Amino acid sequence: MNYVITGGAGNISAPLVKNLLAAGKQVTVVGRNVEHLRELIQAGATGAIGSVEDAEFLTETFKNADAAYTMIPPKFETENWKKYVAGVAENYAVAIKASNIKHVVNLSSIGAHLSEGAGPISALYHAERILNSVEGVNILHLRPTFFYQNLLTNIPVIKNAGIIGANFSFSDNKFPLVDPTDIAQVVFQELVDLTFSGHCLRYIASDEVSTDSIARTFGNAIGKPDLKWVIFSDGDALQGMRRTGLSEEIARNFTQMHTALDSGRVTEDYWRNRPSVLGKVKLADFAKVFSTFYEAS
Repeated sequence: MNYVITGGAGNISAPLVKNLLAAGKQVTVVGRNVEHLRELIQAGATGAIGSVEDAEFLTETFKNADAAYTMIPPKFETENWKKYVAGVAENYAVAIKASNIKHVVNLSSIGAHLSEGAGPISALYHAERILNSVEGVNILHLRPTFFYQNLLTNIPVIKNAGIIGANFSFSDNKFPLVDPTDIAQVVFQELVDLTFSGHCLRYIASDEVSTDSIARTFGNAIGKPDLKWVIFSDGDALQGMRRTGLSEEIARNFTQMHTALDSGRVTEDYWRNRPSVLGKVKLADFAKVFSTFYEAS
């Protein structure tokens, strides 16, 4: 089997490529920088150096592959997030149509059932539909929940103000979180088994917690047991993101996404289609990672 894996040496793609190589598969890994792919190439992968914004490059790379993993990398300098996401999705669609690929595992997101009002993840609603327009291809859209790693952006707030928070909150066991290694394992199994058919979706989560428990668990891990989760206003959240250097476009999109999280709209379809088995990495496990980054910052 010949696989094409996009995402370079990212937190999902790198372990995925290594697992496929260990299973004896042929793997082409797509990335923009050959140096970032050096370890994967040395492990046996073929490097395809180029951009997912280049339809011709993707078409050539996808040629004769049996299956692919697609993802849309963030682009924080874009002036129109939804246009950028749609453009990459269109490029994937062109490449898939021109290839012999019959199975695609696509990284989407929790909340991608919302066509509007959820910031960047609403863009993935449209990306899913662009890919679904390709006929004769089995496409599995993975909808992972909120990444643990997103919580690392709270480190400066903790250090400067002694609080952690956002413009959303969740009560006990209502906030699903996920670790990239758990996503990589799901992608690996789906690509090896290739039992999905038609256009389908699957949610992925590692743990289900409250925002108060995040503050408590992280606080204990970094020696601040009184750390509290604070709910910010949308305006304060937007300005806080702008102060970190995010553009108006990106900050506005993330603020809208968090507002939709707080309303419950983002997670509503997750609870209707909750995975029967959660991943291995729990909040307490990630707290150790959080502590390491906190101490190093």
